[in-house]
Amino acid sequence: MSVKATVISEIQQIADDNKKSLPPLADDLVLLDSGLDSLAIAILVARLEETLGFDPFTESDDVAYPVTLGDFIRFYEHAAESHGVDSRQVG
Repeated sequence: MSVKATVISEIQQIADDNKKSLPPLADDLVLLDSGLDSLAIAILVARLEETLGFDPFTESDDVAYPVTLGDFIRFYEHAAESHGVDSRQVG
């Protein structure tokens, strides 16, 4: 499964767990408009660390946090590459 598919799958699972509906998960979706609150996003980051084996937020010196879903996915894809993981096929 790709990094993108993993991120989207985890978002959908968190929404299902919390009985929340999501807007279409497009790259230009602003994370604050995704229907996930800060706790849900923290859970997402924790689940992704467990699944992917890294947390780019704790490893990065970059202070610019992702604004859109596409930014968030690219942030994880870039981190996957720096870990020597093919971002198109993880897990």
